[in-house]
Amino acid sequence: MTPLDLTTLRLLVAVCEHQNIARAAAQENIAASAISKRLAHLEKAVGAPLLVRGRRGTQPTEVGSALLEHARGVLFAVERMQNDLAAYGGGLKGQVRLLATPSAIAESLPDDIAAFMRKPAHRGIKIDIEERLTADVARAVRDRSASLGVCWDNVDLTGLDHRPYRRDELALAVHSDHPLASRKRIRFSETLDQQHVGLPPSSAVQAMLRQAAARRGRTIDYRVIVSNFDAAFRVVAANLAVGVLPQQLGRQYARLSGITMLPLVDAWARRLFVVCFRDYDELSPAAQSMVDHLVKSAAA
Repeated sequence: MTPLDLTTLRLLVAVCEHQNIARAAAQENIAASAISKRLAHLEKAVGAPLLVRGRRGTQPTEVGSALLEHARGVLFAVERMQNDLAAYGGGLKGQVRLLATPSAIAESLPDDIAAFMRKPAHRGIKIDIEERLTADVARAVRDRSASLGVCWDNVDLTGLDHRPYRRDELALAVHSDHPLASRKRIRFSETLDQQHVGLPPSSAVQAMLRQAAARRGRTIDYRVIVSNFDAAFRVVAANLAVGVLPQQLGRQYARLSGITMLPLVDAWARRLFVVCFRDYDELSPAAQSMVDHLVKSAAA
C-alpha cells in the first residue's frame, strides 16, 4: 500500500467536516480539483471508495469513517508534537482551538481568555474560539476536532474528562411594565400563560424548557423565535414577550433597557459550565495552561 501523507489526511478531514469539497478547498487554500485528485489516489491506495455524495453533501463511507477516525488521531498527535516542541523556546507557544456555547461566550469566557492572553508567558499562544451548541461542543472534542470545550454539564460527557468552570442561573426576563415585574422570583410553570421569546429549538436551554413544560402537560407559547441573546433581550425590552434567559447576562441589559430579571426557583435553572477535553495529559502545554487558568478564574 502507498504510504499515507499528512496533507492528504488533512484534506480528507476537511472535506468530511465541511461535507463539501469546494468549501474544504477554500479553507485549505487549494484547488478543489487538487483535493479530488489526492482523494482519488487515496481511494486507489486503500482499494475502496472513501466518500459518497448525497443530499446531505459529501459523506464518508464505512471505510472512509474508519480512516477519518485514524486521520484525526494522527493529525492531533502531530499537532501536539509541534506544540510541545514549540513550548521549549521561552514562554509557551502554540494554538488552542476552543469550542464554547453561546451562553459561555456571552458571559465570562471572553474576559477570562483575554486575561490569559495578557500574561507575558502566553504571548506566543493563539486562541481559536468557535461558538457551538452544547451537544456539538462535546461531540467535537470527543472527535478531536477541538482541544477544549466549554459547555453546560447536563450534556453527555462520556469519554471526556472535565473540570468545573463557572455557574449561572436562568431567570425570567420581563419588561419593567409587565404585570410580573413586581415579583421577586418565580416558578417556570407560572410563566406558561405568557407569550415567550425563544432561541433556536436545538439549543440545550430550549430543550430543557420544553421538557419542563411537558411535565406540566403544557407547551410553551412562543410569540417570537430569535437566533441570539441580544435579539431575545430586545424583544423583551419592546414588551412583546417574556423570556427565560441567563441571569448574569440579563443584568447587563436590565441596566440599559428597563428589563427586570426574576430568578427561577426551579432547581434545573442553576447551571454549571465545565471545561471538557479528552485527556489532560494528552493536551499541549498551551491547552493545559488554559484549562488551569479557566478553572482558577472561576474559583476566584
